[in-house]
Amino acid sequence: MGFDEKDFLACCGSSKFAMEMASASPFVTLEDAITTARHIWFNKVDVHGWLEAFEAHPQIGKSPSPNHKSETSAQWSKGEQTTALATATGSSLLELSDWNAKYMQKFGFVFLICASGRSTSEILTELKKRYLNRPIVEFENAAQEQMKITELRLAKLFSTKAEAASTHDQQPMALKKKAEEDRVSIIGAHLTAPLQEPADKTSQISSRTRPPITTHVLDVSRGSPAVGMDVKLEMWMNNQSRPSFDTTDLGGWVMQGFSMTDIDGRSGQLMNIVNSVNPGIYRISFNTGKYCPGGFFPYVSLVFEIRETQKSEHFHVPLLFSPFSFTTYRGS
Repeated sequence: MGFDEKDFLACCGSSKFAMEMASASPFVTLEDAITTARHIWFNKVDVHGWLEAFEAHPQIGKSPSPNHKSETSAQWSKGEQTTALATATGSSLLELSDWNAKYMQKFGFVFLICASGRSTSEILTELKKRYLNRPIVEFENAAQEQMKITELRLAKLFSTKAEAASTHDQQPMALKKKAEEDRVSIIGAHLTAPLQEPADKTSQISSRTRPPITTHVLDVSRGSPAVGMDVKLEMWMNNQSRPSFDTTDLGGWVMQGFSMTDIDGRSGQLMNIVNSVNPGIYRISFNTGKYCPGGFFPYVSLVFEIRETQKSEHFHVPLLFSPFSFTTYRGS
């Protein structure tokens, strides 16, 4: 797909990055664009370009930066903070503002984190932990977070283009097939890019920055995130029995959390952030009937078991949904 420099500037506020990406365009798939973006960001953009990109971001909990490079970038920033703002209180916003100021004073640039699907408490925890880093270490952390944000925004860029292309009913069959292939690529990258974690996972066990169970929903019929879908998480609490296919299991499920998917298709916080999740059987349900009243499924529920040996792991349960089909798998 072909994009111009302005499109890439919305994904990353570095002028050098946008120019290099535009020169490398068009890209056949989103995966190709992300591979090129990583190479450009880490190998061609210098320190000044990194700082230029950082400066284009607003502080978490604040309005878009006056230095943002496009209205699209400003709108995306606002959408990426949806969960944080929805879970914020007056006191938590004040604390976040204070820590943002401390971080800026120590490092000289805004605290940068891929905020999609993260609550205010998660962001504060991560901010306080990263504040202890040496400047050289934190500069690299910020660059890694910028890349995560860029990948997420590239997925949005491709999604918008693919959706627009699919509305042209008169286009040749070959182009329609290409748009469908692009949607598949978008979904694959959207699922994998934001979920990257540091290689040293052992250091994450004692200091989670997100709940042990998370989810998000992608609308495969549109090739974009499913926005505004109700999601609830329950746990089986009847110690005398287990839910099974052959028995009625009413009365044993206890609500753990309820949320609605944001602009990125991610739910808010469905449970507390704890180092060790309670082993047991969980059920996550999606209100697909409300999201798509004319579809085949009134709702979709997924039941899974977390064992004693898995209580320190993270469980990401994404749903790939269309009005007449759905797919899921266990993410990391």
